[in-house]
Amino acid sequence: MKPIIKHSLQALSFIAVVAITVLLFPRYNTSFRYHVEQGKPWGYESVTAEFDFPIYKTDRQLEAERKQLMADFAPYFIRDNGQELPDTVLIVSLTDMNYLEQNAFENISVLTGRTSVRYPVWKLLTPKRAYERYKTELQPTILLDTATTAYMQEQLLSSLSLTQGVVQEGQKIIDRGELVTEEKAQILLSLEKASLENDDITVHQRALSTTGRVIMVGLYLALFVLYLFVFRKKYFEKLSTVLFFCILSSVVIVMSCLLLQYSSFSIYLIPFAWVPIITRVFYDARTALFLHIVTVLIVSLIVPAPMEFFFLQIAVGMVAVSSLSDITMRSQLAQTAGWILLTYSVAYTAYTFAATGEYSSIEPKMYLYFLINASLIIAAYGLIYLFEKAFRLLSSITLVELTDINSELLHRLAEEAPGTFQHSMQVSNLASEAAKAIGANALLVRTGALYHDIGKLASPDNFIENQHGRNPLDECEPKEAVKIIISHVTEGEKIARRHHLPEMIIHFITTHHGTSLVRYFYNSYANSHPGEEINRRDFQYPGPKPTTREAAILMMADAVEARSRSLQDYSEESIYEMVDKMIDTQISDNQFSETPLSFKDVEDIREVFKLRLLAINHHRISYPTLNK
Repeated sequence: MKPIIKHSLQALSFIAVVAITVLLFPRYNTSFRYHVEQGKPWGYESVTAEFDFPIYKTDRQLEAERKQLMADFAPYFIRDNGQELPDTVLIVSLTDMNYLEQNAFENISVLTGRTSVRYPVWKLLTPKRAYERYKTELQPTILLDTATTAYMQEQLLSSLSLTQGVVQEGQKIIDRGELVTEEKAQILLSLEKASLENDDITVHQRALSTTGRVIMVGLYLALFVLYLFVFRKKYFEKLSTVLFFCILSSVVIVMSCLLLQYSSFSIYLIPFAWVPIITRVFYDARTALFLHIVTVLIVSLIVPAPMEFFFLQIAVGMVAVSSLSDITMRSQLAQTAGWILLTYSVAYTAYTFAATGEYSSIEPKMYLYFLINASLIIAAYGLIYLFEKAFRLLSSITLVELTDINSELLHRLAEEAPGTFQHSMQVSNLASEAAKAIGANALLVRTGALYHDIGKLASPDNFIENQHGRNPLDECEPKEAVKIIISHVTEGEKIARRHHLPEMIIHFITTHHGTSLVRYFYNSYANSHPGEEINRRDFQYPGPKPTTREAAILMMADAVEARSRSLQDYSEESIYEMVDKMIDTQISDNQFSETPLSFKDVEDIREVFKLRLLAINHHRISYPTLNK
C-alpha cells in the first residue's frame, strides 16, 4: 500500500472515532458546568443565582414523605348487601386480606352512600374465620373498590410537594473554598436541574458546545497518535494496528454513550478493562495503559461524576495491565477479573469515605455493578479470539495451542520424519532459552521452531536426519540435490497455509535459512569444477531474511543444532568453536541486517547456545561389566 493512501486511511480512522463519539454523546444542556461533590471544598468560583429557582427535595426526603402519607391511607371497600348481617360484621375475601397485609394497611374505609366509615383491619374476618365464629358458611360482606382506592392514592400523592423553598435571583449560593454541605449540595443540584429544564440554548451555543467536544476528543486521540509516532513507530506505520486501536476504543466508548443516553443503569456496568486486557494480549503493557487512559478520558466528559469515574478506572487499568503479562490459560483471565473486582470495591469505598466522611453514602448496589463488571471481563476471552482472527494477530493462547505435539501437523512430523521432529524439538529448546536471555518472545520462537522444518514432510527421506544408511541425494548432481534441499522452505510455506497457520509462524518457515548458501553442495560442486565461475544463486536459499529478533534466534539455533550433530568431539573447546563459527558465518553473510538485534544480543545468544549444548552433550561415564 502506498504511504499516502495508508496515512490517509489512518487519519480517517481517528476522524471516524471523533465523529462517532461526538454524535453519540448524550444531548444534555451545557449551561451547568459544575460537578457537585458533597463533603469536599468548593473548587470553582463563587456561585450566585442568575434566576429564581425552587429547592428540590432529595429522593430520600420524597420517599420518607410518601411513606408517611401512605401510612395514614385507608383503602376503600364497598358493601355487599346480599347477606343479612350487622354492619359491624366485616368479612373480606382471602385475596383482599392478603392485599391489606402485604401493604401493611392498619385501617380501611367502607363506603356507604356518599360517606365512608373507617374500621381497623384487625376487625376484619376472612370466610374461614367467620365460619369458625358463626358456624355457618358466609360470603364476603365488603369488597375492595380498586378504582376508588387507586384514584384516592393518586390524589394523595399528587398533593406531595417536590420542592422546599426558593432561591431568589442574586442570592449567593456558595463561595470558593467553602465546604459543600448536604444543604449546599441540595441547592446546587436544584440549580443544575433548573438549568437543565431551562432549554433556551441558542444555535450559536450548541455549535460552540459541539466544537468544544470535537476539540477535546480530538486532543486526546492526537496525544495517543503522538505516543505511537514517538515511542511505537512500528505500530503507527501498520494500518491494521491503528484500526485495531480505533475499533477497540470505539466499542467501549459507544457502549458507554448508549448506556448513559438510553438507560438508567450505572456506567460501572461497562467493562472498561477490556481495552487494556485485549491490547496487552497482542501488544505491550505501556501501549495498553495509554490507550485505556485515553478511552477513560473521553468517556469522563459525559459521566455524572467524572472525578470518581476517572479515579476508579485508572486504578482498574493499572491492575489489569499488571496482573496479565502473557495470557496462556483461561484461569489467568479469571484471576485478573478477581483483582479488578477487588480494586473497584476498595477504590470506590475509599473514594466515598474521603468525599463524604459518612458510612451512609455507600451504595450497596455499586458492589453488585462491580461484580457484574468483573464477570464481563471473562467475556474478553471470546473477544480476544475475534480480534485475533479479524486482524490476523497471534495471542499467547494460540501459541500454546500450536505447541501441542498431539496436533495433526506435529503428530505427522513425529511419525513421518522422526529425525526432523527431534531436531525441531532441540531447536525449540535452544531458541526459547536464547529468547529469554535477551528479552524476546520465548513462546513465539518456541512455536516457530517446532514448525520451521515441516516442509520436509514432502520428502522426509531426502534429509540426513531421517535416513538409515542410504542417501538418495548421493545419486543426484549437486545442482539437482540443492534444489531438493531448498524446496523444503517453499513446501513448508504451502503446508502451513493449507493448515491455516498464522502469518507469524509462516515467517519463521520462510526465513529460517534466509538467503544463505547450501554450503555442502556448493563446496562439493566447486571442488569438482575447479576454475568454473559458479552462480551462487543456484546454491542459495530464496529468502527472505529474518526481520525480527525471534526469527534471527531461530536461524542461529537451527544452524548450531544441526552442526552440533556432526561433531566428533563434544568438548568445551569444540562446542564453543563450532557455535562461534556458525554465527560468525551468518553475520558475514549479512543475514541479520534487517533485524533489530544488537551486538550484545548476539553475544548473549552465543553464550546460551554454548552452555546449553555443553549440558546436552555432557560426558557420561561408562558402565563396568559384571565379571563371571
